[in-house]
Amino acid sequence: MNNKDSQVLEKIYNHVISVLKYCEDCKGLDEFQASSMRVDACVFNLMQIGELAKISLADEFKETVTTIPWKQLYGMRNRIVHGYSGVDMCIVWDTIHEDLPLLKEEIEKYLK
Repeated sequence: MNNKDSQVLEKIYNHVISVLKYCEDCKGLDEFQASSMRVDACVFNLMQIGELAKISLADEFKETVTTIPWKQLYGMRNRIVHGYSGVDMCIVWDTIHEDLPLLKEEIEKYLK
């Protein structure tokens, strides 16, 4: 991994950490949605994760790291930015609750 990819991966990791921190006390979707600031902050960070994954990382790096779902990260960004049929908060919550902890663990392997 080159230095630029390392820096971008660290930025992605920091966005993941931010989202997880914002939601650490949430017990479910209703509580998550009750705070528009929390939703906005999380959605913003998810957009950043997708953008960095698509645009800023070298394709060669992404081809070697097959344990991270790069296309899905950018797909989430597209759903949020373009609002295809509205942003489904259930999908956002499931992503935060189920997928981001796994992404965090996976990225940690490459940052060490």
